[in-house]
Amino acid sequence: MELLKIGCAYIRVSDERQDEYSPDSQLKKIREYASKEGYIIPDEYVFYDDGISGRNVKKRDDFNRMIATAKEKSHPFETIFVWKFSRFARNQEQAILYKNLLRKNDVSVVSVSEPIPEGHFGTLIERIIEWMDEFYSINLGVEVSRGMEEKVSRGEPICAPPFGYRMEDKRWFPDEENGKADIVREVFQRFADGEGMRSIAKRIGERGVRTKRGCIPDNRFIEYMLNNPAYIGKIRRSTTGSKAIAKGYYNGNDVSIVDGLHDPIISMDLWNKCQERIKQIKSIYSKYSKQEQSIDFMLKGLVRCSACGGTLTMASVASGKTKVRTLQCCNYARASCLVSHSVTIPKIVNALIDGLEQVIETKQFTITPKAPKKHDKATVDYDKLIAIEERKLERAKQAFLAEIDTLEQYAKNKEEITERIKGLIAKKNEEDPRTEIDLDAYAKKVSEIVEFIKRTDVTEKAKNEALRTIIEKVVYEKANGNLAISFREF
Repeated sequence: MELLKIGCAYIRVSDERQDEYSPDSQLKKIREYASKEGYIIPDEYVFYDDGISGRNVKKRDDFNRMIATAKEKSHPFETIFVWKFSRFARNQEQAILYKNLLRKNDVSVVSVSEPIPEGHFGTLIERIIEWMDEFYSINLGVEVSRGMEEKVSRGEPICAPPFGYRMEDKRWFPDEENGKADIVREVFQRFADGEGMRSIAKRIGERGVRTKRGCIPDNRFIEYMLNNPAYIGKIRRSTTGSKAIAKGYYNGNDVSIVDGLHDPIISMDLWNKCQERIKQIKSIYSKYSKQEQSIDFMLKGLVRCSACGGTLTMASVASGKTKVRTLQCCNYARASCLVSHSVTIPKIVNALIDGLEQVIETKQFTITPKAPKKHDKATVDYDKLIAIEERKLERAKQAFLAEIDTLEQYAKNKEEITERIKGLIAKKNEEDPRTEIDLDAYAKKVSEIVEFIKRTDVTEKAKNEALRTIIEKVVYEKANGNLAISFREF
């Protein structure tokens, strides 16, 4: 007698929950249906996406994990059960694409509440259901968008309140009780008086102020606040989606601004002063100067801050009549790191060369092991193969307990599977993917790179590429001036 068939359950609950069962109810109905069809659904094959639309699969992590599992050569389940086809997808094109992909791997998708007859007529019915699901989703999106536009036209908020406001009875109110409204006023006033965004962020961060997500304020937090018309009693909405504003497109044809019903926190006079200063800064300093982008240096992208792990990036400071090129932690520049790691490029380059020469002499390399390539056929994932056999062993046990297999059949299956597991464990113990590193050869390679980067006739880009062949990262410890060099395995 055959073992019980293994199935999986996919459960998705979106934001529009009026027509949906709860996750537990969906799983209960799926398991009841699957049991009648001779399937069991282990807990490890219950995939669940919460609060996510079915229009696209990009953000559906468990859906993608389920598809990846089904595509494995020895996939553990042969049927995906859903409460309705709309849980699988509300986009007909994607529904057909993924169902065809699964079908090639002998995995089917079954709706427990929408029985489909076999044959061409059944396929037609399934396509009609998919089309109706997609139409429902598109129509719902149009209605939601129309409702949001109507609310904005009346000055009502359509999102959570920004920093400095609180929500009460679906209205925004200045958060005077917790002092956040005063912080907003302080930020605008300091910026209008000439203080920089990074300095303001650092100042309020040191006082324990945190963003709505609990993060230390940085210059981007200040920039977003200074550009948000909510603080003068306005409602702003992107007509092309919230991403436009999130990326810094605060104004333009795709952003509409109307009078809101909430009270302003700052005056129009202070707002105008800040906007004028923002314009002046933009006219003086190009945010992405092509000239600056073309500047390259040997350690680009390799040096990290010891306090936060951020990359040290290019900065410039005047020193007499010349400019000394320096590196600074990128997070410190945004005020989200409170420890300065400023260091001149000549100083850190000389320190790196000295450090490399010292390590060459002592041969005390800190080497990061090379990760095995996924496509390397010589690398066998024995843990995965053992896990597959262990699942088979559990299924054999469940078949015996369900009185599908006799004791003799269970004993035979158990013996065969156990022997395969022992064999895989033995092979795993025999093979060691790590190889001995020849330190003399490694030191010789590093020595060649050091001589190469000392040359004056080689570009900084070429030196950077050479260093990347041996160096994983360099952590700069500002307090004691040390460099911790992590090498690559090659």
